[in-house]
Amino acid sequence: MKEKIATFAGGCFWCMEEAFSQYEGVLSVTPGYSGGFVEFPTYEEVCYGNTGHREAVQVRYDEDVVSYEELLGVFFTNIDPTNPEGQFSDIGEQYKTAIFYHDENQKDLAYKVIDIIEKSGIFGKKICVDVIPFKNFYPAEDYHVNFYKTNPIRYCFYKEMSGRKKFIEKYWKEQNILNLPKKKLNPKYLKADFSKLSELQYKVVKESCTEPPFRNEYYNNHEEGIYVDVVSGEPLFASIHKFDSGTGWPSFYKPLEEDNIVYRLDYSHGMVRVEIRSKHGDSHLGHVFDDGPEPTGLRYCVNSAALRFIPYEKLEEGYGEYKYLFEKNKK
Repeated sequence: MKEKIATFAGGCFWCMEEAFSQYEGVLSVTPGYSGGFVEFPTYEEVCYGNTGHREAVQVRYDEDVVSYEELLGVFFTNIDPTNPEGQFSDIGEQYKTAIFYHDENQKDLAYKVIDIIEKSGIFGKKICVDVIPFKNFYPAEDYHVNFYKTNPIRYCFYKEMSGRKKFIEKYWKEQNILNLPKKKLNPKYLKADFSKLSELQYKVVKESCTEPPFRNEYYNNHEEGIYVDVVSGEPLFASIHKFDSGTGWPSFYKPLEEDNIVYRLDYSHGMVRVEIRSKHGDSHLGHVFDDGPEPTGLRYCVNSAALRFIPYEKLEEGYGEYKYLFEKNKK
């Protein structure tokens, strides 16, 4: 492994952590504060905007898998590079964009990518991202780490309402001028076979319909095992995280595999909710709410028709790595 470090400021570090974490070769993404003159700053101090620090992420990556130029592609396609005052709804010194280069090669590549964007004419404006030599980096408080996973409802609303999501879709969705790395996807879960789905299953996973409460396969299932995507087979939830919500649908207080869950705002039926979908199968699963039990306070309300249940006794048939979850109860 050829491990390297890159540091970027792209406004809200919650959003930048999510962006970089999706790609192959990225070993870790740490939110924090960079470029200022105050040692070991707190979030509150940085928010005042007088520490010289910017919200940033430090990316550890394997250069044999992903290049620095590809990381620059991820960075630029998740920000507004023309805003000199901050990012979207966050304005101030602490939200300004920057590439903190660790060596001359990173510096040269940063200017190269900036030149590509300016010459493309996508924005018709000057690129205002600062290119600054790396000086320091202080990790943020623990509650900021993986915020997009641990606080999916708040994060989903923030990203949408701040304007970042709409901006990315408007300017970057159809653009391919920048070299982006491969996303972290498991090939064995990418083959979708819809021919074996029932009419109800198809309506749920592909048309985002909702099955009837109390008249579905798993709402009252108490067997030990895991629940996988009915199309892709990717692991989603486990019986040890299941609880009776009284709603008539299978409910879980956390996913089995957080990286297999995708969150989107759903404006259908005159409501604003956070939809959950599977990462590989892109199946509509249901919605997540903030009225669940501890320790997460979340309720993942899922359609049985989007799931396939693998009982403990059959986990060896492709899901043996999850047997440990139930071994304590078997002793």
